[in-house]
Amino acid sequence: MYTLRDYQQQAVDNTLAHFRKSQRSAVIVLPTGAGKSLVIAELARLARYPILVLTHVKELVEQNANKFRDMGLTPGIFSAGLKDKNLNEQVTFASIQSLSRSIDKLQQHYSLVIIDECHRVSTEQTSQYAQVITQLKKINPGLKVLGLTATPYRLISGWVYHRHYHGFVRGPSDAPFDDCIYELPLRYLINKGYLTPPRIVDAAVQHYDFSALLHGGSAPSEGDLNALLQQSTRATKAIISDVMAQSDDRCGVMIFAATVAHAEEIHRYLPPGQAHIIVGATPAAERDDIIARFKRKEFKYLVNVSVLTTGFDAPHVDFIALLRPTESVSLYQQIIGRGLRLCADKHECLVIDYAGNGFDIHHPEVGMKRPDPNSEPVQVLCPGCGFANVFWGKKDAAGQVIEHYGRRCQGLLDDGEEQQQCDYRFKFKECPQCFSENDIAARRCHNCEHQLVDPDDKLRQALNLKDALVLRCSGLSCEQTAQGKLKITYYDEDGAEVSQVYDLANAKVLALFNREFGKRHNAPGVNKWRTSEQVVALQQYLSWPDFVIARKSKKYGWQVSEKLFDYQGSYRKAYSR
Repeated sequence: MYTLRDYQQQAVDNTLAHFRKSQRSAVIVLPTGAGKSLVIAELARLARYPILVLTHVKELVEQNANKFRDMGLTPGIFSAGLKDKNLNEQVTFASIQSLSRSIDKLQQHYSLVIIDECHRVSTEQTSQYAQVITQLKKINPGLKVLGLTATPYRLISGWVYHRHYHGFVRGPSDAPFDDCIYELPLRYLINKGYLTPPRIVDAAVQHYDFSALLHGGSAPSEGDLNALLQQSTRATKAIISDVMAQSDDRCGVMIFAATVAHAEEIHRYLPPGQAHIIVGATPAAERDDIIARFKRKEFKYLVNVSVLTTGFDAPHVDFIALLRPTESVSLYQQIIGRGLRLCADKHECLVIDYAGNGFDIHHPEVGMKRPDPNSEPVQVLCPGCGFANVFWGKKDAAGQVIEHYGRRCQGLLDDGEEQQQCDYRFKFKECPQCFSENDIAARRCHNCEHQLVDPDDKLRQALNLKDALVLRCSGLSCEQTAQGKLKITYYDEDGAEVSQVYDLANAKVLALFNREFGKRHNAPGVNKWRTSEQVVALQQYLSWPDFVIARKSKKYGWQVSEKLFDYQGSYRKAYSR
């Protein structure tokens, strides 16, 4: 019988309290090594009606079932990989793949479904998880759904839940889960001695440069990775020599490779008999044998390609070598988590990132892909509600935020009856009909349903006109030309320029200027522009548009007709390649 740690008991208590008052699906976030299986076992022990515990790999099915069995209880197991398909017990631990192929057997009333590693759940109605839950809800429409994960974020689709219990919004309203009801930071477990401290050091040798393959909106292909790595064989050999030198006094080394060919190359440089490879195509029996031998410390180096980031537990691992790129803080934390479990005579886990990913293991997941290699998580206060948002951004040498990529405040406003997301938008597309602020990807105005023109269509049309000029804006400058008159000059990356004059002494013009630039700045203490003198004095804080479209007038020359801010589309912006 186990005694739950304080945070495990809190997670259980929060779950019981949530489902007593709500049918909304819920998520518990616990770092790798926090003991999610014990939380699952305790919830299963307390259940008065049949429940299902689902996960995606047989190792986790077996691990979760064993924790329940250790409490003196009998689990049912439904997993082809474990050669057992039993739905006759009150608590069944199942593989989602096996169960989705036997949906017709789900004919009894289940009160709760627990999904381990729930970041794998998507919103696709044809997914295996959706099919199983739909079937269970036919029998029990009041079915409760709980997910557990260390990383509640998917790189492509974003956060897996909508609202956080600390009072802010994460994912969209149609996220796979409704509410995060408990979350524990990794730092807490390390400080309390529940996890091994990581010792993260910079690579002492040349590391890979994957930057050319990243930040393009999708993960690099295996072919692209192999092409780059084939040009870096000298680097790979030097890196593995460094790994071996650093691992002289280490018990277990996990090496995370970028591709199968890369893993095979790495394996050739490691000591014969002291290294093995596991990839997605490794036969199940061979994989099980390699893992068992590694856990028995029969060899030191285990090389893998994207298969041992979850559901793998080898406490003696005390060196993590990253030789693969990732744009996900969550995946980075999962990988390092493989080396943080406690083990006798293990005082730290060495972590060396040879791929230059540049993440901080303690940084929170931001909720979107890192826009460029120089961005980092920054705190941005909402001028509307005061909520402290965390977005990707950049700081100056003094630590001040000079730019961020957040779109909308994530704060939740509670009037005592319902919670709503704060409507303050840092970046937006303005409706020309009613002047409402919309998300930059919106196609229709949320307020008046007016169709919003695609910015690519605007650029395409302007580029096809003889009397139109399109600037890829790379900066701006401001000057006062007369009392109250503000002249803004926009500069193209190639040296072209065009100017625009605002009479800020005119109330209507001042209101127009504030619609365009009132939020597009990071000037301290400024909520609203009031005078041309103020703008000129603080011009370095203004955000310039991504594109400026000007039309030629016979009388006045080039006149700005449109400015495109917060652009997302197929055209290249200034200084991006």
